Amino acid sequence: MMRVFAALAVLGLAGTSTPAADSLVTIRWHGQSFFEVISPAGVRIVIDPHAIENYGRISVSADVVLVSHFHNDHTQVNVVENIKKAKVFHGLKDEKGDGRRVVWNAIDEHIKDVGIRSVGTFHDNAGGMMRGKNTVFVLDVAGVRIAHLGDLGHALTPEQLRRIGPIDVLMIPVGGVYTLNGSDAKTVVEQLKPRRYVIPMHYGTEVYDDLLTAAEFLDEQKEGTVRKYTTNELTIDPKEAIPKDPQIAVLKWTDKKD
Repeated sequence: MMRVFAALAVLGLAGTSTPAADSLVTIRWHGQSFFEVISPAGVRIVIDPHAIENYGRISVSADVVLVSHFHNDHTQVNVVENIKKAKVFHGLKDEKGDGRRVVWNAIDEHIKDVGIRSVGTFHDNAGGMMRGKNTVFVLDVAGVRIAHLGDLGHALTPEQLRRIGPIDVLMIPVGGVYTLNGSDAKTVVEQLKPRRYVIPMHYGTEVYDDLLTAAEFLDEQKEGTVRKYTTNELTIDPKEAIPKDPQIAVLKWTDKKD
């Protein structure tokens, strides 16, 4: 009997098998709206890199860099050590070069097992009159659909929802002041209905208090859905069953444990 069990284990038919590292989607958060996403094929995507001193000296490598808008806590591409070799996509472009004619830059790219699309939105709830335009990036990473909302400042329109489409993982600003606050972020989560994870971003932390904390967003969430991580990393198995309720993954801005 022991021999039979051992044989089944080798074949992966007994117990729960651990997925191979090269089948996982890896997400790392470096504070504010700065994320790394690594695909199973090894494509490294960096989104909205910053150089905020409070978060330490962060240096990453990337194949692709995405910049949602022009504010300087989202545009510090020089923290990417191989930036001269990386493909950089800006969600906005300044047509005249003087800041007076900023328009959305339509992006639709495929790199190995990663698809990248852009959806135009605003940085405020006044049609961009206060803080300008913003870009939502939609990634399809080996079948896991990820939306990074940049500095979104308003509820989404039906057309924006249609263009974003179904989402597995949602990266959403919750810290108010310049973007959605916790209450408004809940509304947008309900609009998009992500299936697997909600990752709050762009909020005040223990080392950076220019924004509100995530407390308002986390308050009164469904019991059992909030998980506070001790690292800045989340891994996703694309083959894993979709949970009944999406999990709110509160990542720690550093990968060091307490």
